[in-house]
Amino acid sequence: MNTYFRVLSYAKSYNFLPIYILCVLLSIIFSTVNFTMLIPLLQVLFETIPTDLQKYEVYPSFSLSIEYLKDLFNYYFAFMIMNYGKMSALQYVCAILCVITIIANIFRYLANNIINRVKVAIVSNLRYQLYQHINELHYAYFTNERKGDLVARMTVDIQEVEWSLVNSIKQVFIEPLKIVTYFALLLYTSWELTLFSIIFLPISGAIISQISQKLKKDSKETQHLMGHLLGIVEETLFGLKIIRAFNANNYIGKKFYDVNQRYSDVSLSIENRKEMASPVSEVMSVFVVIGLLLYGGSMVVRGDADLKAPQFMTYILIFSQILQPAKFIAGLFSSIPKGIASAQRVFAVLDTVPTIQDKPQSKTLTEFKDKISFQNVTFSYGDKTVLKNLSFDIPKGKTIALVGASGGGKSTIADLIPRFYDVEQGEILIDGESIRNFTQTSLRNLMGVVTQDSILFNDTIYNNIAFGVNNTTQIQIEEAAKIANAHEFIVKTELSYQTPIGDRGVKLSGGQRQRLSIARAVLKNPPILILDEATSALDTESEKLVQEALTNLMQNRTVLVIAHRLSTIQHADEILVLKEGEIIERGTHDQLLENSGAYKKLIEMQGY
Repeated sequence: MNTYFRVLSYAKSYNFLPIYILCVLLSIIFSTVNFTMLIPLLQVLFETIPTDLQKYEVYPSFSLSIEYLKDLFNYYFAFMIMNYGKMSALQYVCAILCVITIIANIFRYLANNIINRVKVAIVSNLRYQLYQHINELHYAYFTNERKGDLVARMTVDIQEVEWSLVNSIKQVFIEPLKIVTYFALLLYTSWELTLFSIIFLPISGAIISQISQKLKKDSKETQHLMGHLLGIVEETLFGLKIIRAFNANNYIGKKFYDVNQRYSDVSLSIENRKEMASPVSEVMSVFVVIGLLLYGGSMVVRGDADLKAPQFMTYILIFSQILQPAKFIAGLFSSIPKGIASAQRVFAVLDTVPTIQDKPQSKTLTEFKDKISFQNVTFSYGDKTVLKNLSFDIPKGKTIALVGASGGGKSTIADLIPRFYDVEQGEILIDGESIRNFTQTSLRNLMGVVTQDSILFNDTIYNNIAFGVNNTTQIQIEEAAKIANAHEFIVKTELSYQTPIGDRGVKLSGGQRQRLSIARAVLKNPPILILDEATSALDTESEKLVQEALTNLMQNRTVLVIAHRLSTIQHADEILVLKEGEIIERGTHDQLLENSGAYKKLIEMQGY
């Protein structure tokens, strides 16, 4: 139940509850009063009208009680019979039934209107908070989780929460109130029959409880399997070219088939158990009704003074109304466990605490004055140590290049500066103060990043360049594109800067995508640039043009460059050669060539 109430907390406020409960109660009360009208109606139809109507000739004294309302009705009922006959009394009862029915349904509509607003608010707030929390989670989290599973939690699980939990709110409030109200009326009509019917309820409840426990276990498995399925779909769409190139369609297809078949089997089991709850409750209810007919009928046949035929028929009709809310509640026992399982998967993400967080008293970094310093930095991915006691400086206005074989830790250094990860040992300082003392937002505001993979979004060229920068103008966008040598190909596209580029920029070539990424960094105009293989995806001609643009851009800026193509970093102020997380050489291009060490070997391998 803790999970259920936690879902309800996303309504943000419980101010709706008093008005909602009031509307529900009034709706139920007026609906219940309708059934009490059946007794005088049946009395008229079966000519069993009480002979002591004369006692209602005096208008009753006003009081806030049920007895007053009952006496008031009987006063007019007796008046109509004695003065206008049975037909008028019948019309009088029917008119009251119509008025009460209208009032009951007005309050029902108001209650439904309130709860619908609450349901929409809960789902909207939960989905938004999950999305925001995923955005704030540390980068390492996504290397350990399947993207498809996260998408499943955002979509399938949230939808299941909506269907199974949020949509049950109305039943959770209304149906128990109905049952309580009907039982109160039944007790008032005949306490003996009511006690007789209550004996059978715990038996039905125990059976349904066993069904719901099994449902919760199976529901967790289906949600996990759906996440696995979406993961396979995501991998298939992303790697479609490789799948076809290696003729792996059958392999990936069988992988999907196996998971999909298991998901189908468990889902079928869940549906069968869900469908079992309602028939079980209905069968038990019918048994109770049959028992009531036998027991109550014998009381009427014996001439029990407290139970006449009209009252008994009304009792059976009221009791039949309990069956519907009882079936709803039985249905909740079968549907809620699936929603609970989905909600727990969603909350598992929400309860994941980001390992990289701003300190309570974090400062805002507004400018970069001196240098970035790595002091004895050590970092690992799990058990694999990537950086070992690393120390170096990146002075303001200088270009520092990182070179070396893959796996040496170059990209890790680039990820540590904007705090995509935090160091395990040592410290990274900016102007002599740890970067952990600054807010992540202000730290990253001073940095522009161009990665090896051109990360673009399914949007227009304009919006991809302007990404993350507010209040941009067309002129600024075009200037940034010109510096990145992207303007010429952009104006040749169908809609120029408003051309959609497709998912991950699939409509563009690799070189065009990279130049858009560079234009995005140019527009941000940061004092610190991190270029992680920024020119690796460009052809020779584009590389030359972009390198010239980057050279102009890097003037009077602090730049960290990672490059495999050593021709792009020959003019760096300092080149660091990394091997297995350690600096094995450092110096300018000319100095390193004179040393005839690892850097010279890399140069010779690339034919320079």
